[in-house]
Amino acid sequence: MRQLLNMKKQKGDWVRRMMPFYLLSFLLLMVSCFGGKETTANGGELTGASGKGFAEPAPYGMVLIKRGHLRMGLETPDSLWGRQTPVRDISVEGFWMDDTEITNSEYRQFVNYVRDSIIRERLADPNYGGDESYKIEEDKNGDPVKPHLNWKKSLPRKPNEDELRAIESVYTINPVTGEKMLDASQMNYRYEVYDYTEAALRRNRLNPRERNLNTDVAVDDNEKVYISKDTAYIDDEGRIVRQTIERELSGPWDFLNTYIINIYPDTTCWVNDFPNADNETYMRNYFSNAAYNDYPVVGVTWEQANAFCAWRTEFLLKGLGPAARYVQRYRLPTEAEWEFAARGKDQNEFPWTNEDVASGKGCFYANFKPDNGNYTKDGNLITSKVGIYNANTNGLFDMAGNVAEWTSTIYTDAGVDAMNDINPQLKYNAAIEDPYRLKKKSVRGGSWKDPESYIRSAWRSSEYQNQPRSFIGFRCVRSLANTSSEKAKPVKASTKKSRK
Repeated sequence: MRQLLNMKKQKGDWVRRMMPFYLLSFLLLMVSCFGGKETTANGGELTGASGKGFAEPAPYGMVLIKRGHLRMGLETPDSLWGRQTPVRDISVEGFWMDDTEITNSEYRQFVNYVRDSIIRERLADPNYGGDESYKIEEDKNGDPVKPHLNWKKSLPRKPNEDELRAIESVYTINPVTGEKMLDASQMNYRYEVYDYTEAALRRNRLNPRERNLNTDVAVDDNEKVYISKDTAYIDDEGRIVRQTIERELSGPWDFLNTYIINIYPDTTCWVNDFPNADNETYMRNYFSNAAYNDYPVVGVTWEQANAFCAWRTEFLLKGLGPAARYVQRYRLPTEAEWEFAARGKDQNEFPWTNEDVASGKGCFYANFKPDNGNYTKDGNLITSKVGIYNANTNGLFDMAGNVAEWTSTIYTDAGVDAMNDINPQLKYNAAIEDPYRLKKKSVRGGSWKDPESYIRSAWRSSEYQNQPRSFIGFRCVRSLANTSSEKAKPVKASTKKSRK
């Protein structure tokens, strides 16, 4: 009997010793069923939720400008005009930037897109035959979707009578020469931009109790908030009507701004900028002649440059699929970003590494006006092909001279003094009814017609946002989708821009 009791006691002790192992085995079994691997892998420690990373492809024709610090502005007053430029230490996040200014051929791609979109709209119009296949209004299940053009369907190669009327409707006849030409007045591009910054401001919360976190302040549940919203439409006479409306905040869509911009460059800028000069050749050929394909586009206003950025974003997102939600939109650079990129890695006064504008052999580093009235001393009369001078240490071409460049920043005498010291920016979307002085934008880099003093990286100038000039162009930037990334995967050759 005593031997039997001892056997039971030994068995109970063995069970008690093995119980933790049974429990652990049971827990592991449960984890394998319910996917708790990360929780138990470190003994129940906090490991975080994993997710699939996004490797941002390097945009063709753009270079990566890594984040850094800049002492922005001119340290000494300008010797030509004695003008004092505000100076301040600032820091900027990394971004992508076009290695050259936008060229005529690249901007013509935009014009052609707008032209072909108008033709597709008309081909779907019952007044021009009503081919519904050019416009998609239902998904594959027959459910209604937001109407959009079908770019997979090519324009007709052998158009019938109605299709020919639709195609010919975007052209006009020169009353003097009888030449068939694109009707520039019809080249209107409509786009929408959601203002995430305004939507995120606490004062614009839909719930009044979220607008002020100070608990000493009484909450007024009936408080009304008014927002400013840009909108546009085309009237019955075909004219673009732009409005900035003030209205009571009603929902998140109040921060969606609509713009309609005529995007055809002002080719007459060559004769309007230089009265009493024979520049008719440039007016007739500079934008349309393929000989100028790789020259920087000019005669483009700040508003048109922004429209180009919006179209380029739309063009990009179509081919990215689900990854599109991570990629930032194309835009004009801020004034601070532009100067930071232009100065190069060593933050020089000019985009090159010394203080002279020409080498010891007399070869100029940029296209500008090196002497009073002698535009040709550097080998050019007007603009030059992009990229024929050496790039700066950031890999950017023509950051001095050739054409001055639009930025997204409004122009004020205070400059950087009025901005934050991290990613500084002053932005204002001037309404039509605003005083004209509020429509000045900062322009950087100097141009083919400017003297040495104007092509320094820190030199500031300005132009009104609706004014086209023969000496102002632009380039685009794009914020990094992953700001901690130092490298990016190259895009496939089929998606590259053409630089012939």
